Amino acid sequence: MNPILLTHYTATTCLGVGNAALLQALRSMRSGLAPCDFDTVDFPTWTGTVADLENVRLPEGLQHYDCRNNRLAQLGLQADGFADAVRQAMQRYGADRVAVVLGTSTAGIYSTELAYRARHPETGALPSDFHYAETHNTFSVGAFVKDWFGLQGPAEVVSTACSSSAKVFASAARLLQAGLVDAVVVGGVDTLCLTTLYGFRSLGLTSGQACRPYDGARDGLSIGEAAAFALVERLPHDAQALPAGSVLLTGYGETSDAHHMSAPHPEGAGAQAAMQAALQMAGLQPQHIGYINLHGTATPSNDLAEGKAVRAVFGTDTPCSSTKGFTGHTLGAAGGVEAVICALALTQGFAPGSAGTQTLDSAIAPLRYLLQPEDLPLQHALSNSFGFGGSNCSLVFSRAGGAA
Repeated sequence: MNPILLTHYTATTCLGVGNAALLQALRSMRSGLAPCDFDTVDFPTWTGTVADLENVRLPEGLQHYDCRNNRLAQLGLQADGFADAVRQAMQRYGADRVAVVLGTSTAGIYSTELAYRARHPETGALPSDFHYAETHNTFSVGAFVKDWFGLQGPAEVVSTACSSSAKVFASAARLLQAGLVDAVVVGGVDTLCLTTLYGFRSLGLTSGQACRPYDGARDGLSIGEAAAFALVERLPHDAQALPAGSVLLTGYGETSDAHHMSAPHPEGAGAQAAMQAALQMAGLQPQHIGYINLHGTATPSNDLAEGKAVRAVFGTDTPCSSTKGFTGHTLGAAGGVEAVICALALTQGFAPGSAGTQTLDSAIAPLRYLLQPEDLPLQHALSNSFGFGGSNCSLVFSRAGGAA
C-alpha cells in the first residue's frame, strides 16, 4: 500500500485527557484501573473510568446527541489540538473532502438503560426526550462527530467488537487510495454501561481485581472506556515536507476466522493470518518490527492463543506487551487507543511495559514480554486487535525517515 500519514492523534482514557497523561502513565507504570463504582454494579470488578463525564455539555443544537458516549467523544476531540487540526484540514480540502470513520462496540447503550428506568408506570412508554437514533444507535458517534465539525464528507461506523477502531484505519486507507476524500477522522469511542459489564461477567470473563495480561495467574479482563482519534491523510508529494518523526500507517491485515462467537481460535489462526497480511502489505519481515502492542485482554484463552500466534509469526525475540493493564479493555475504542500508544512509542523511542503483570505465564513463554518499559529506537511497531466472532485486525505503524 501507499503509506498514509497520521497528521494528528490523541487519546483520552482513565489515565487522563490527552496524550501527555497517557505517556506519563506508560512511562511511570501508573495504572488507571480502580474498583468499579459505576451505577448499580453489585459484583466485584475493576474498571477504567473516565472522570467527570457527567459534567460535559454538548453544544446548543446538538443536545439530541447527548449520551455518555458522545460526551466522551467531545472530550477526546478537544484534546491535544485535535479539533483545530481537523478544522485546518477542512480549510485545505473542503468540508466535503474530509470523511469520518469511527469504531464503537456499545455506542450509547447506557442512555437506553436509563430510559428504561424512566418508562411510564402505566403504559411502559419510554421518555419523550429519549432519542434512540442519536444515542444508542451504533452510527450515533459518527453522526455526532460529523455534525460537531460541520463535515459534509462520507461517514461510517465500524462495529466489529474489539477490533472496531483498528479496522477504521484500513477503511480510511481505502477511501484515500480511491481518491474519494483527502483526509479522514478515524478512531473509536466506547463507554461503560451495565449491559457490557454484566454481559462480560455472564461469560465468566471479568476479573475481581485489576487485570493482569499474560500473567500466569490472570483470571479475566477489566472493562475501560476511552476516546481515541487520528487525522489521516495521503503523504505529501515532496517527502522532504514530512515533519521529523512523522508516523505512518504502512500496512494492515484483516481476517475473520469465525471460530466461535466469544472464544478465539486456540492456535490463533486468524490472528496469525492478520499479522502476516499486515507485514506483507508493509513490505516488511518479522524481524523489522521493533515492538508489538498485543491485544492481551488478560483472559486465559485470549492471551494463550495470541501468544501462540505471535511466536508462530515472530519467534521469541520481538519486544511485546499488552497495555490494557493501564487502560482496561476499552472494547470498540481499544484499537484506536493502542494505535496512539504505538505512535507515542515510535516518536518517543520506547516500548511500554505491562501494568499489573508480575510473572509471565509459563504456557505462553518464551516471549520477550516487557514487564517494564524499555527505551528502544523503534522504526516499526505492530498493533493487534482481535474481536469476538474472530474479527481480527493487525496494523503496522512506521516512523518516517528510517530504513526498514
